Amino acid sequence: MSLLTTNKITEIFCIVDDFCKEFSKELAKMPQLPEDGKKHRNRPCGMSESEIIPILLLYHFGTFDNFKHFYLHYICVHLRKEFPKALSYNRFIQIEHRVFITMMFFVEYRLLR
Repeated sequence: MSLLTTNKITEIFCIVDDFCKEFSKELAKMPQLPEDGKKHRNRPCGMSESEIIPILLLYHFGTFDNFKHFYLHYICVHLRKEFPKALSYNRFIQIEHRVFITMMFFVEYRLLR
């Protein structure tokens, strides 16, 4: 069972990774909001934006009916070598919102032009 070749998945990852690096540089140049003085949890994630975005893109351009089945049976089983830091399904769902803005800019910049 293979949606894409591993070479194509690696290519998608590299394109996304390059975009994320440039996007981060551009965000760093922008003025930051002042701190509110409260302590906030900022627990580091085991997966980078560059790993999360390709998973979401693969799902949306694939043929799976639901994301849970796709993640548990395709990403965590068949693509384990390509995504060695894959989180549990529940943790992935908790953190996927963090990449929304970056992913939307990526889609606009790379796929809708």
